[in-house]
Amino acid sequence: MIVIDSDVLLLAFAFSRDERQPVNQQFLSMTTPRAATIYSIMEVLGKLSFNLSPGYLQQWPMWLQDAYRLNVIFPRVDGQEAMSCFRREFVESPLQSMMQRISYLDALILQLVAATPGVEMFVTWNARHFAGRSPVRVMTPAEVLAATST
Repeated sequence: MIVIDSDVLLLAFAFSRDERQPVNQQFLSMTTPRAATIYSIMEVLGKLSFNLSPGYLQQWPMWLQDAYRLNVIFPRVDGQEAMSCFRREFVESPLQSMMQRISYLDALILQLVAATPGVEMFVTWNARHFAGRSPVRVMTPAEVLAATST
């Protein structure tokens, strides 16, 4: 499974004149099973919230998840007390990643990607932000397209 970062999805909605748009759209049209973390989804919704009506924003599963055939990855909390889960998920694990000089939200996304079974690749336009910090292969949409065409 390929996990898509928020910047790939945001580019599709908010930056129609970006020079990466054709490659981004071609990548998003691939039929490969893919997913996005709930953190990435919420980041996209937060940025789009300034230009969307509340009603449309609430319908995100239809125009975002269904449109791009995304499985949404949530943190696993089975059998954990709420406070210990919160501490691990939102403080301790991200702090370990931040010691490698990575932003908080990127740390949340990366830890969820790494903890999800079956993830083969993380796709982001900001691959350099994750270089050397991920146990999962990180590529840009352009690199994925180049690899699939050979």
